[in-house]
Amino acid sequence: MALINEHYLKLQAGYLFPEIGRRVSEFITANPDKKVIKMGIGDVTKPLAPSVVKAFHEGVDEMANANTFKGYGPEQGYEFLRKAIAENSYQARGVNISADEIFISDGSKCDTGNIQEIFGHNNKIGICDPVYPVYADTTVMSGKTGTCQANGYYDGIIYMPCTEENNFIPELPTETPDLIFLCYPNNPTGTVASKEELKKWVDFAIANKSIILYDAAYEAFIQDEEIPHSIYEIEGAKSVAIEFRSFSKTAGFTGTRCAFTVIPEELFAYDSKGNAHQVKKLWNRRHSTKFNGVSYPVQKAAAAIFTEEGKKEVTEIIAYYLENAKIIKESLNKLDYKVYGGNDSPYVWAKTKNGLSSWGFFDKLLNEANVVGTPGSGFGPSGEGYFRFSAFAARENVLEAMERIKNLK
Repeated sequence: MALINEHYLKLQAGYLFPEIGRRVSEFITANPDKKVIKMGIGDVTKPLAPSVVKAFHEGVDEMANANTFKGYGPEQGYEFLRKAIAENSYQARGVNISADEIFISDGSKCDTGNIQEIFGHNNKIGICDPVYPVYADTTVMSGKTGTCQANGYYDGIIYMPCTEENNFIPELPTETPDLIFLCYPNNPTGTVASKEELKKWVDFAIANKSIILYDAAYEAFIQDEEIPHSIYEIEGAKSVAIEFRSFSKTAGFTGTRCAFTVIPEELFAYDSKGNAHQVKKLWNRRHSTKFNGVSYPVQKAAAAIFTEEGKKEVTEIIAYYLENAKIIKESLNKLDYKVYGGNDSPYVWAKTKNGLSSWGFFDKLLNEANVVGTPGSGFGPSGEGYFRFSAFAARENVLEAMERIKNLK
């Protein structure tokens, strides 16, 4: 008799974004004459930059020629891409990360979900609330939790509320987590963390031999020069942090799939006898066993982002989305919504009015304005009463959506 992984039965309802998709699909089917503007899921709308497309074509052409054809590549990623990342994303900012500390993958969603596989089942996981649902769901799937309680929290997870009262930056927990998920610029609140805030977490991790799982998928949107782009800009972080980054939102790779994880040489975790083990070696073993690498044309396209022309093009694309975020934020402010984020992030976090729930506001927007966003409660209990707007939309749709919301009764 084949037995299932019963930890999956603990998961509540469906994953957030498929549920949004289901509701939107039902509405469109029932109202085929309505134009629905989607500002919910964080999917991009601008096409790949010209330099990226050119490199992509070159990579495909190489695959069509026997002299330049590539078969299996290195599971860790081609050296040319890893070196370009190390030099441009880290060394250029004064951070000493080498190419062999970088692992290329097909997405940060996969990496943040899979990373727990190399750590023991007895680890306590610390997660912000609200935050990207993958962190909690994969913790449940891995068997590190009990059941979900009435308040929306799973037994076994250490939740760190992010609220208006603490400016959406969590306090250090009283119970010590072994693995700590942090995400900045934050999804969903759009807030950023200062060097002082990150130093507090690094010092905490050092003191407790914890490891920070730092999701920096949106770092390219940071405009404030005082805000760190990498946790490794903080002294001591290389000994306690793993960093995840993605080309999805940075360069429109949501449908192309390319990302990377950084694991420094000096990062160690421990066995039950207290012996130290290099985390990089464990991830390399897992990566080599379960992953055959990102395709050559995709990696060649990703490397084009770091050319002079590629940098210019990507900067323009990011500026376009940040202008969208500015329009959303200013429009909602004028309508007396309390709004956060949107300055160094593609997400705007709005507080609903008149005590309306997150899903209540979702339904109101969908049915009356034909606009789709993301209910804050889908990111965790502390997200109740909030709503996330994504700036990854065409400018004309952003303007029309804001006009429709303005006319809501």
